[in-house]
Amino acid sequence: MPHSGPADEPDKRTLRREFLTARNRLTADDVRVSADALARRALGLPEMAGAHAVAAYVSVGAEPGTRALLDALRARGVRVLLPALLPDNDLDWGEYAGENSLARVRHGGRMDLYEPAGERLGPDAVTEADVVLLPGVAVDGRGLRLGRGGGSYDRVLARLERAGARPALLVLLYDGEVVAHVPALPHDRPVDAVVTPSGVRRFR
Repeated sequence: MPHSGPADEPDKRTLRREFLTARNRLTADDVRVSADALARRALGLPEMAGAHAVAAYVSVGAEPGTRALLDALRARGVRVLLPALLPDNDLDWGEYAGENSLARVRHGGRMDLYEPAGERLGPDAVTEADVVLLPGVAVDGRGLRLGRGGGSYDRVLARLERAGARPALLVLLYDGEVVAHVPALPHDRPVDAVVTPSGVRRFR
């Protein structure tokens, strides 16, 4: 997901860099084994068991892997929505229809993202999701998330709030990324749970 924006606080940037550096030390095997464990944990959640639609994203690089989870959800008949980054850093959405439904997209000088290649459903499509997976690099003991810094998911959360939508908010992380404290702003909204390869921690 998008990298740091200019309005990001310096302490958030420093902390984010530390977590991303640690991720970059992981091997491809580490990432794959963790992705399988994350999929098993996430699929066992009651929120996922009852979901008709899940808004997710395609992990890239050393991000906690989502692809195994996306395919398992689709095999269950769940409608999986994936984001497409807009020029203003907001997100449009499209449906995941398997590996061949993804397009590799380069946004400026940032990392390549995998986005849905089919029909765009509009930014408000996320309000139909029963579960929203939020990318992040850390979550603290209050359930507050340190994101990638682009602000895209702050807009998603604001859109959900305006619509009166109350999906379960989940973050997939590595075990070492659940920490005591991350810098937060008054408007930051806690997630409901964090899923790591070794377990699930709930915040409300």
